[in-house]
Amino acid sequence: MRHHDLVVIGSGSGNSFVDDRFADLDVAIIEHGVFGGTCLNVGCIPTKMYVHPADVAQHVRRAGRFGIDATFDRVRWTDLRDRVFDRIDPISAAGRDYRLHRVPNVTLYEGHARFTAPHQLEVDMTDGSGTTALGADRVVIAAGGRPVVPEPIAASGVPFETSDTVMRMDALPEHLVIVGAGYIAAEFAHVFSALGSAVSVIGRGGAMLRHLDETVTERFTTLARRRWDLHLDADVVGVRGGPGDVVVELAGGATVRGDVLLVATGRRPNGDRLDLEKAGVPTHDDGRIVVDDLQRTPVEGIFALGDVSSPHQLKHVANHEAKVVAHNLLHPDAPRRTDHRFVPAAVFTQPQIAAVGRTEQACREEGLDYSVKVQEYADIAYGWALEDRTGFCKVIAERSTGRLLGAHLMGPHASSVIQPLIQAMSFGLGAREMATGQYWIHPALPEVVENALLGLDLEGAERPGSGPPGRDL
Repeated sequence: MRHHDLVVIGSGSGNSFVDDRFADLDVAIIEHGVFGGTCLNVGCIPTKMYVHPADVAQHVRRAGRFGIDATFDRVRWTDLRDRVFDRIDPISAAGRDYRLHRVPNVTLYEGHARFTAPHQLEVDMTDGSGTTALGADRVVIAAGGRPVVPEPIAASGVPFETSDTVMRMDALPEHLVIVGAGYIAAEFAHVFSALGSAVSVIGRGGAMLRHLDETVTERFTTLARRRWDLHLDADVVGVRGGPGDVVVELAGGATVRGDVLLVATGRRPNGDRLDLEKAGVPTHDDGRIVVDDLQRTPVEGIFALGDVSSPHQLKHVANHEAKVVAHNLLHPDAPRRTDHRFVPAAVFTQPQIAAVGRTEQACREEGLDYSVKVQEYADIAYGWALEDRTGFCKVIAERSTGRLLGAHLMGPHASSVIQPLIQAMSFGLGAREMATGQYWIHPALPEVVENALLGLDLEGAERPGSGPPGRDL
């Protein structure tokens, strides 16, 4: 059995922190799958490379509102697909080659890892060479997650796609049926409908994106009904058919038919595939590995990060946790702690959505005395330029102090427009100070944030006067 100073399970964010600072250690990286992890290969990067062409297609369709005559003719699907993966696949291959051949202190094991003891593992090698046993002083579990497939679909024998596979299809579906109503469903519904597919969405709950703030959920669901064939409060009881003709059976007898089925019902951590019990590493009820704010498991010398342990299945969170783990491996006597107080997230659908902090429903449940302001994109000058009629910025602040509690945006560039609010919350800048203590470029989209902040009803704060219409334009 070969012994290493450090073993990292997973080549996503776990791979990224093993740099020159670890040059004096004998390091092993274990990967069972495509090198580079979820974000690079099947997640945030390729999906956004599809979202932008989808946005372009929608802009062309809507050009008439700006006095521009334009037509949307067709999508060259294989060209679009190959643009994405001709860029991503070489990055993955180069990362693998770098670890395999160019870093003398790192050994890459390609295969499935399982614990046999707290600091011992076996790797079933994918090259057919058998099982390799290894040990380590310290282990970092960064094994990621995988799509959830409901039992009626998994057991049906009917072909289906997941977020791991749907982007590599050889042809654009005529009618895509999506089971799921969360962020993955919302993004792919936008992509495929904008590119020309008919789209049906099936959700168990009564709205799409139910985990978000209630205003976002309500407004987005209303827009989704106009754009897609939406089936909510619907339970899937069976699936039948074959390639090119899939029928999803719903409770009550209704059916939804299409040529491709996409299962987008969430993702689960991969810890259940690692024989964690043999290492004594516990998990939460939802399968996440238990860690503290130093990213340590209860087992000495074993850390975990990213989707396998974090409640936030987000690449920027995994990267933050990886930095904390790297520091704590190198400086155990001066550890750093993860900071999950203000974790932002975005949904790259249409309209784009971004959020940070508490939802309004969470504020009510906590009994907080808060003020809320919803500012429409349509009421600022750049909103006029965009002809936007649905976007908004919602801010929530503690009434007595002006402390920002949450922010929720839906509209063009929401993932960028929200950033100053994330910064304010992270550094303790109050709503009134943020609104009045700096210049806001006019006319630009961040003015929607400025006006939302100024509209909050806060104790001891003078609110702007009513003035004539268009005074700030």
